[in-house]
Formats: sequence, structure tokens, C-alpha cells
Amino acid sequence: MVDTGITPTVLVTDDDADFRGVVCEALARGGVRTKQASDGDEALRVIERGSIHMVLLDVHMPRVTGLDVMRELCKRPNAMPYVLMSALMDEAIEREAARMRAYKILRKPVRLAQLREIVRGGLVDTYGWHPPE
Repeated sequence: MVDTGITPTVLVTDDDADFRGVVCEALARGGVRTKQASDGDEALRVIERGSIHMVLLDVHMPRVTGLDVMRELCKRPNAMPYVLMSALMDEAIEREAARMRAYKILRKPVRLAQLREIVRGGLVDTYGWHPPE
């Protein structure tokens, strides 16, 4: 549970540095902290080191994919919400992500306003967090 007075941290994981930067900037304007990872391996290390409340994951990344990260996260007892995103989404990926209880499954390109609302919804639904006025 996130204390509603605390700012939650969202991990943005994508091998496209420009995309990560734009998403992080948009989420910061929505009242959350952000961290970045360039692939799934780095994402898992960041999650192990710190307090992450939600993860945004690209599907197709080198070394460890977004689905691989989800497989690890869904094994944990109080799994945080995670959103899977891809420009190359197909039905098999969507089914796998749904089976692993992804909070949302998005096809790129995503609108930043939509992504902010999804992140806010995941934090509200999971932790009862609301951004400060």
C-alpha cells in the first residue's frame, strides 16, 4: 500500500531512449516519480533495488523481453500493476499478457494523456493513491 501522501514511482522500460524520456516527462507532470530501464534485464535489477509501484513494459527488447519481466513479476505475492506496450502487438502476445494479469495492454503509438490516465488508474486501483491537488 502506498501512503497517499507519498509519490509513487513508475518504471518505464523500453529500448527507445527518446520514447522513455517523453513518457517519463509526461508522467512526472501527472504527479509520479519515474525511473527508466532500457531492457527487461535492467528493469528487473531496478525493481530489486528500489520501491517501484508500477511498471510500463515494451514487448520487444533485447536480452529480456517485456513478457519475460511479466513472468517474473506475476510470481511475486503482491505483484505491482504492469502495462504491456508494443507497436507489433499480436493476439498471442495479448493472450499471454492477459493470462499474466497485465493491468493494461496497449498498442503503440500511445497517447500520453491516455497513458497518464492508465497509470493513475493503476495506482488508484492497486494502492488507493491519488495525485496531490
